[in-house]
Amino acid sequence: MAIANNQIETNENKNKEKEVKQYIVVQIGSEKYGIDISYVNNIVRMQKITRVPKAQEYFKGIINLRGEIVPVMSIRLKMGLEDDTFTSTSRIIILKIEDKGSLGVIVDEVCEVVNLSEDQIENNNINSNHVKDTFINGIGTSGDQLISLFEINAIVDEKDNA
Repeated sequence: MAIANNQIETNENKNKEKEVKQYIVVQIGSEKYGIDISYVNNIVRMQKITRVPKAQEYFKGIINLRGEIVPVMSIRLKMGLEDDTFTSTSRIIILKIEDKGSLGVIVDEVCEVVNLSEDQIENNNINSNHVKDTFINGIGTSGDQLISLFEINAIVDEKDNA
């Protein structure tokens, strides 16, 4: 009987050890992407973006967010997709990146927050030169939907791909 109880406790501990991460699910075009919530500082409605001369094409400009100047980037252009079309559901997600400060990224829509455990995430081990694939570090499964998980540091650090 003591062995059976120890086995149950061991199984419970294994279940607790599985790390669960929260992701904000956003829509860009027809696809859903997940952004690790630990990077997200704020989500704001679209506002006037002031263009910065001679910046890369995917940098839309800067916004003033409660006195802080935040650069804003188009993930669509960074991934080589068509330019952003702003609607009432478009949002700017303010990311806090260590050593780099804040950065706003434009998304078509913020859908939901999901919890994904390690066994719901398949790591991206495809060797691809396709620009869009370098920004994805895994695929999450939530219910019957697949969510491409962004590698935030690759999006921020990546040199101009044009």
